[in-house]
Amino acid sequence: MPDPHTSLRIDASQVRLLTRLCNACAVSGDEDEVRAIVLEQLRPFVDQARVDALGNVLITRQGNGRNRLKVMLTAHMDEVGLMLTHEEDKENGIFRFEVIGGVSERQLAGKRIWIGRKHIPGVIGAKPIHFSSAEELKSVISLETLRIDVGPGNSSKVQIGDRATFATQFSRLGPSLRAKALDDRIGVATLIELVKKAPSNLDLLAAFTVQEEVGLRGAKVAAYALDPQISINLDCTLANDLPALNQTDSPGEENTRYNTRLGAGPAIYVLDKGTIYDPRLIRFFVQTAIDQGIPYQIRQPGSGTTDSGSIHKERSGIPSLSISVPARYLHTSAAIARLKDWENYLRLIYAGLAGLSPAVLSEPR
Repeated sequence: MPDPHTSLRIDASQVRLLTRLCNACAVSGDEDEVRAIVLEQLRPFVDQARVDALGNVLITRQGNGRNRLKVMLTAHMDEVGLMLTHEEDKENGIFRFEVIGGVSERQLAGKRIWIGRKHIPGVIGAKPIHFSSAEELKSVISLETLRIDVGPGNSSKVQIGDRATFATQFSRLGPSLRAKALDDRIGVATLIELVKKAPSNLDLLAAFTVQEEVGLRGAKVAAYALDPQISINLDCTLANDLPALNQTDSPGEENTRYNTRLGAGPAIYVLDKGTIYDPRLIRFFVQTAIDQGIPYQIRQPGSGTTDSGSIHKERSGIPSLSISVPARYLHTSAAIARLKDWENYLRLIYAGLAGLSPAVLSEPR
């Protein structure tokens, strides 16, 4: 009989679930649309499912046997986006707005958006080139000069405080996945699958967190409430792997400053802006990948952080690790990831969970 975790595959049903998750609008602070999908998917499979005061979904699925580890897996439900802040022209449906999370203003002009839970369509308008001075064309567009335009017919359907996100439908591009919110709906989809197929050697505590993109806020509350012995964060990390990107070399030269690459497998973190990851867990998951023949890469140290930045400092300290699917163009209107990286990601985390025991924590750091 084949080892169950080596036979895990991403099938059509999982791609359909990821499609639903990515097309949902769930900007930080209004994660309800994704939260509803998570609860719908998992309530039949778990011992306990509850929503805490911040909006995290906290799941418990107990294993069997003695000396079971309490392992928390986390994936954040929120995405970066916008918030309507001022109705400038009610008759014509023109609104001022602010960004929520790490969104660059230079990514916004001309983008189609969905607003609120009803996905009201709109567009981010900017002064066209015909009316712009030479000096304006040389400068980065400022947020103060941009407006959200929903048109006269929709102005009564949106209100101040509504979130907005890019109107990019999930799609398959050959071996690739394209969507606005792979960060971190690909982690959410993976965590849903892991809860459904949880190995019995541990107590699985799953936290689908809120407000990661604005300060890792939900994860802090979830970690305190669940009080795990180990935490593993599931996220989507940026791939800086275009040829000669950020280099002074000639076009086509090898990019030696990448942090992750598409197609090289799941990325295991060792260090980022918010966390020095537990070396015992790093060694364990690297060895698991080697033993199972699963491709993997080390996420090169650098900027950015994950929910682990809050989790590892909770209570008396929680041994933590982050593992991510690499993707290009994060926090823009469309990111790109590889289906095979996602599949190997699922295989690696399941294999690691199935092999975890208290002995891992008894090793010297």
